[in-house]
Amino acid sequence: MSDADRQRWDSRYAAGEYSGRTHPTVLLEQWQAELPRGRALDVACGAGRNALYLASLGYSVDAVDISNVALERGAASAAEQGMQVNWINADFDHDTLPEKAYELVVVSRFLDHRLIPQIQDRLQAGGHVVYEQHVRTTLPDIGGPRSNRFRLRPQELLSLFRDLTVRYYYEGLIADPDGNRMALAQLVARHD
Repeated sequence: MSDADRQRWDSRYAAGEYSGRTHPTVLLEQWQAELPRGRALDVACGAGRNALYLASLGYSVDAVDISNVALERGAASAAEQGMQVNWINADFDHDTLPEKAYELVVVSRFLDHRLIPQIQDRLQAGGHVVYEQHVRTTLPDIGGPRSNRFRLRPQELLSLFRDLTVRYYYEGLIADPDGNRMALAQLVARHD
């Protein structure tokens, strides 16, 4: 990331982008009953939809993002709901993930290959990663980034987490709760 990236994301959040997206990612909702409780990390959390959901389930949550505007929006939502989340501003070009052990790491629609080893290193034994990211597609009318630079190649997510025990993997089209069609790879994996 860079200062230009920070400014771009701050501008998008200040303009109200993603304001209607308050629901947690469906994958996290579907798996929450089978995930270990304790400390959770939400990487590239945006305004904190997943972080807030995890806090509502009793997790101790660290939520990390480059956008101060997004983090401020998340903190305001947490205060309104009486929830505690540790909001952390970080630029992954210069910063690392928090040096803590987590039972759960969530990444929703964010890709930085350099973070994959850090994510795995932060997982406690028995800890899980829930990861969802856009995949490359030639289909029309698919939401998400236009550039393949921000999309995974087919089966790439499986390869990135090959050292973990995969409990669930899906790659294909998904209808978001807001009605958009997305081409996604979804992974739930455990650190043994």
